[in-house]
Amino acid sequence: MSLTGAPPPRRLVEADDTLRADAAFKLVCEGTALLWRGDYHGARQLLSALGRRADRHPAKPGATPRETFHLHRQAQGRRARLLGMLLVPVDPGWVVPLRRAPDVREACEHAYGRAGGPDGPCAVSLRELLGVVGGYEWRRKGVPVPALGGDRVHPYHGVFSPVRGEYVDLVARAPLPADHSLALDVGTGTGVLAALLARRGVARVVATDQDPRALECARENAARLGVADQVDVVAADLYPASPDPGFPGYPLVVCNPPWLPAKPTSSVEHAVYDPGGRMLRGFLAGLAPALAPGGEGWLVMSDLAELLELRAPDELAKLIADAGLTVVGRLDAAPRHPKAADAGDPLHAARAAETTTLWRLARR
Repeated sequence: MSLTGAPPPRRLVEADDTLRADAAFKLVCEGTALLWRGDYHGARQLLSALGRRADRHPAKPGATPRETFHLHRQAQGRRARLLGMLLVPVDPGWVVPLRRAPDVREACEHAYGRAGGPDGPCAVSLRELLGVVGGYEWRRKGVPVPALGGDRVHPYHGVFSPVRGEYVDLVARAPLPADHSLALDVGTGTGVLAALLARRGVARVVATDQDPRALECARENAARLGVADQVDVVAADLYPASPDPGFPGYPLVVCNPPWLPAKPTSSVEHAVYDPGGRMLRGFLAGLAPALAPGGEGWLVMSDLAELLELRAPDELAKLIADAGLTVVGRLDAAPRHPKAADAGDPLHAARAAETTTLWRLARR
């Protein structure tokens, strides 16, 4: 069983607490999956040991920022593949039949969407299972958002959590257009920006997403935050259909697209990686026709792609101009996330120099 659609392993051996980490690492490097039959916490310890061994790869001297990024992504992919080879059994009812295994039923039902569990015995990557359990704890406890007065947003599994507050704070600081009657939040995710706009006094916010899980998540958060009567969550790829032929457009359109033009490898990475900049380009191309006269579009973007040489320094400005838009203002924020201060991170130089910007755009 796999949330990412990974194929079953070609070779499989049973393993328990007698298997040493070096021998286990050799097996997974050779493409042999390990079906764990020992203690559950022993499996977690082995997973940590495999992770330490998978992380042993030297940096390439003299690599450009772009090369460093791609090497880092390759290393992340290899690490995920190797750690995904440690499997634990799962029985009907979402029972993990291992000594000292936790109750994972509710977490698995939330992530996999199957009440009662699999029809028969199966196996799941321990790395994935730990992610499912951790993601469920985020949903259950919620993530406090200072811009919402400390109220919590509850992310679903696979929906990007607003743990990086810079982009939310920028939307909280930006001056609203004079017309507060309507706004559009493109790619709403958890619905945090739609809720924030409603809290700031926008009478009605249309929030779009194409991921069914995100749509359900946004609706739940709007209800939790007391703005369900102001926020309409709509299934759409970027822009929704116009309400009627005479619709004058939106006074405000907000979008926080994925910041890096690269290929995602999991559902949650779709909020970080945007192949070819598809969402960014689509948002900008459709913005001018969607705006009401005098309206503004707020594009929230980090310059990490430019710092990593994944996007040319003048590319964003050209995309804005080609879309018939002009910049009427900007607000900047420095990064506050832990990786910006982690000198051991391969992308530390770029992360430490990163700036997140809210671009205020209008029709030319």
